[in-house]
Amino acid sequence: MSAILPPSERLWWKHPLDRVEGTWIVIALVWCLVMFAMMVGWHIYGKQNLSTETYKTTREMFSAKAQAVVDKYTVRTETDKQIPVVHPPAGGDVYLIGRLWDWWPIIEFEKGKTYRLHLTSMDYNHGFSLQPVNINIQVVPGYEHVVTMTPNQSGTFSIVCNEYCGIGHHNMLGRIYVK
Repeated sequence: MSAILPPSERLWWKHPLDRVEGTWIVIALVWCLVMFAMMVGWHIYGKQNLSTETYKTTREMFSAKAQAVVDKYTVRTETDKQIPVVHPPAGGDVYLIGRLWDWWPIIEFEKGKTYRLHLTSMDYNHGFSLQPVNINIQVVPGYEHVVTMTPNQSGTFSIVCNEYCGIGHHNMLGRIYVK
């Protein structure tokens, strides 16, 4: 039989499996089950993935919450755009808005304290990638993603959009300070 010519019998699925084919199917199935178990194990024991909460929201509701936090906890402004730097109390909620082509506001946390970071997009899908700690979340319009964070090292961390969002995508950078 040739791979170029059609099979002589059109109902190929009615033929019995060869022993080698069956062996490879069993190996593939076992490997899939092992990988599935490893993903669950990595999530539970390896702390590889964030456990996030997700809620439906609207732009108006989320921006009102974000503005209230900015009005209450702004400590200074930075950059030529005068972006507010927000320092919420430990255990508090802080809101971060992704929109063409910036993250708003800049956030300041304290090392060892726990915070709830709320994320949403106002326009398109954006990727929240916190570097260099490699936290990666896809931020979708209409949904509020809540991440509970406890920073364990001080420094300046960059927020990079890793979901292409248009011509200014390469300028979509934000910051989180940990003191």
